Amino acid sequence: MREAAFGKWLLKISRLDAGQRSEALRALALAEAAVAIEGRSDGEVTCSGVASLDSPLPPALAEGTAAEPSLFAKIGRDRVESFGCPHCSSAEVRPWGSAGGKPRYRCVECRKTFNPLTGTPLSGLHYPERWRDQAQALIAGETVSKAAKRCDVAYTTAFRWRHRFLAALNLDKPQRLSGIVEADETFILESFKGKRGKLKRPARKRGGKASKRGLSSEQIPVIIARDRRGATIDAVLARLDIASMTATLGHAITTGAELCCDGGKVICGFARRARVKTHVLDAPGNPKPGAPQFHINNVNAYHSRLKEWMRRFHGVATDNLPNYLSWRRTIEALKTASTPDAWIMGAAGLGPYQQASG
Repeated sequence: MREAAFGKWLLKISRLDAGQRSEALRALALAEAAVAIEGRSDGEVTCSGVASLDSPLPPALAEGTAAEPSLFAKIGRDRVESFGCPHCSSAEVRPWGSAGGKPRYRCVECRKTFNPLTGTPLSGLHYPERWRDQAQALIAGETVSKAAKRCDVAYTTAFRWRHRFLAALNLDKPQRLSGIVEADETFILESFKGKRGKLKRPARKRGGKASKRGLSSEQIPVIIARDRRGATIDAVLARLDIASMTATLGHAITTGAELCCDGGKVICGFARRARVKTHVLDAPGNPKPGAPQFHINNVNAYHSRLKEWMRRFHGVATDNLPNYLSWRRTIEALKTASTPDAWIMGAAGLGPYQQASG
């Protein structure tokens, strides 16, 4: 369009009503997407790639372009398909150009725009070019100081990045455990790591030891439940009682599952309340000769792997313990698929269990 004609066109914009302005904005956004998708090196543009307002997201948004990195495009596509608009949850979402190397979208219902990370813990986080290094630090289970060195950021930044990456994974758990389910409690020493002053006791050094032997108020109860597929649910219990156990496992272990446990009063009480068939194993969980399939060896082995893996951190603050449980749970869930991109997707709310149920 010539400059004079373009100037006349701009002058006429003020005459458009609200509906017409909205349609014009959509057309401009779709035209911009078409340029990105099918732009030619000689400057010409073909419009066959322009989608109608009722069409699904263009394939290029799923595959990514030079201006829209494939990872962010995949996150955007999967989040729109799984959650819809982050502002109103509407599924009526359309492409709306790009900004800062990320695709943007606009909701037809609430008319708000967003990018793939809007509403996620990664929103507003700087230096996306270093996120793969942070993800690699999580894969390797590195301490904060090693992660800071790997990512070339300050120690405090590395600590903040760690917990921003783990925040969404803390919610990524299987909806149901099926078949034979093993469940058992374990205990982790309470820690006020990171707090300064006003402690009820002298500070410990590098994790330290409990002042009392055996179970006491210094030990924080953690429940782990796993089925034979490897699906895992874990949680820090507010108290070691039936109510806390039911709040954690009641939605996931239902009638139809067969629960294996060591006969603890709390977990047996939960099983009776949930009407779940229970197999009580003698300590340390050895299977009975007539039913070798019923045991709690898998969950006990998980306890051992968890505690051995956490040893490198020399104590974990109890306030942050759920994040560390989710960190270990994601390592076990991803297995050989544990790549930096998979961890970034998990930090954006698309963890392994979310993807499996999507």
